[in-house]
Amino acid sequence: MVCYSCMNSIRKRNIYSFKLDYFSHPLSSTHLMKSIITAFIIVVVTSNVFAQMPTLQVTTVNGILEGTTTDGIRSFKGIPFGAPPVGALRWKEPQPVNNWNNVRKADKFGPRAMQRPLFSDMNFRSDGMSEDCLYLNVWTPARSARERLPVMVYFYGGGFVAGDGSEYRYDGEALAKKGIVTLTVNYRLTVFGFLAHPELTEESSHHASGNYGLLDQYAALAWVQKNIAAFGGDPKRVTIAGESAGSFSVSAQMASPLSRNMISGAIGESGSLLGPRSPVPLSSAEETGKKFMTATGAASLADLRKMPADAVLEAVAKNNSSFPVCIDGYFLNDSPNAIFADSKQAKVPLLVGWNSEESGAGAVMGREALTKENFEKAVRRIYGDKSPAVLEAYQVSNDSEVEQTATDLASDRFIGLSTWKWCDIHATSSGKSVYRYLYQHPRPAPVAAAANAIQSLPKGAVHSAEIEYALGNLSTNTVFAWTEKDRELSEILQGYFSHFIKTGDPNGQGLVHWPAVKPGVPAMVMHLDVTPVAKKELHRDRYLKMQ
Repeated sequence: MVCYSCMNSIRKRNIYSFKLDYFSHPLSSTHLMKSIITAFIIVVVTSNVFAQMPTLQVTTVNGILEGTTTDGIRSFKGIPFGAPPVGALRWKEPQPVNNWNNVRKADKFGPRAMQRPLFSDMNFRSDGMSEDCLYLNVWTPARSARERLPVMVYFYGGGFVAGDGSEYRYDGEALAKKGIVTLTVNYRLTVFGFLAHPELTEESSHHASGNYGLLDQYAALAWVQKNIAAFGGDPKRVTIAGESAGSFSVSAQMASPLSRNMISGAIGESGSLLGPRSPVPLSSAEETGKKFMTATGAASLADLRKMPADAVLEAVAKNNSSFPVCIDGYFLNDSPNAIFADSKQAKVPLLVGWNSEESGAGAVMGREALTKENFEKAVRRIYGDKSPAVLEAYQVSNDSEVEQTATDLASDRFIGLSTWKWCDIHATSSGKSVYRYLYQHPRPAPVAAAANAIQSLPKGAVHSAEIEYALGNLSTNTVFAWTEKDRELSEILQGYFSHFIKTGDPNGQGLVHWPAVKPGVPAMVMHLDVTPVAKKELHRDRYLKMQ
């Protein structure tokens, strides 16, 4: 037994100055020695435990950060990776961060980029909204900087006009628990992220303008290369991923000569810059910028920079302005279509696909009845001289086929065609494995839905429906009544994604085999649902005709 009087004495004193008193102690010297040895073992074990605990402080190239920990995952939020793009830095490529001397708290998200409240499914945890928005967030399971774990950098969606890295659905904790250092990245949006103008082009040392949001993402990837090892990540194993505009961004970063050598893998969920939505020439983007400046009443770029950010954003809404990605000669030196065709993109494995109901039949049919005749009229109205080829690719035999075929056409017009082209051309030109999916699991009914509302739910998987499943964040979305089947599917998707991030191949123990795409032939497509199944694509002819 342990002598408790000895233990109390040891606890109250410094162990190294403890004095043995054989004669005054009521127990034998042998018993006392056993107590001392026991106490020494406790101290050593306790010291080892604390030595193995990861520190909440991490040293970056700019200074020391202090994060927080939850369930064994350390998180560092609101890390600046670019100087605030305000004042004279508005509409400039991101500039270096100033170093800090004291420990910087990294326990809350930074501000989100300037944007209007356009999408009801965006729920932010950001520290307000500001032009000062260039912050990223890290979740790491690593216990030390020596671990060199795989890394995923996720770009949010929102049409390049909305979104933020603080959204609940992008939270990185679940994938971090799978052994992945996970990041979300803020980038400038709408006019602040994509305005091109001759004055901006002239003042640029690269003779380029526009694409500032994409340059922000590139700056974040450069930050990862310099700093991620301190968080236990491997800068040589960085997978970039994103949904919608985030997926467009992944294709852009793969195409850019600036960033394409910084990544080891790519995940694209719904959309790319290949196909109908290719970037416009710089001259075209500059004309858009000139029209916007005229609409604001600003006489010069200096005047436009003096306008309050809210006023600039209001002018965008008032004039219904939009600002396209452009071939600026710096971030993009050619169209992504040409870059991928010429095999000049990042040569990395790609996991890519889209959802079964990216857009509904109404996007084609309007309010017209779902009849074969009305479908053909709608196609002729939309496509004009090209309608015969479209009607041949999207044939309907009778009225019962119209709803699904119109849904397919609407989804392909919106997202599917550009995603298909990205997949097809990368499989042909990269020499790397490509894995294609069709996500088709409908969300469950809303928690408080009435019977008639349940009947009106989409039949397929709508745009962005897969995000919470793939990133393990169902519990953060309280709108839907998630079931055990939903949670099972989430584990499946997390399994595929995490295996791909770690190895460049989504396949792993306990998962249905996912075949890679073979170039130039109908692809094997993994239909992602509660019971995944790989099937040969049925409509390759559609995309070949629609290019």
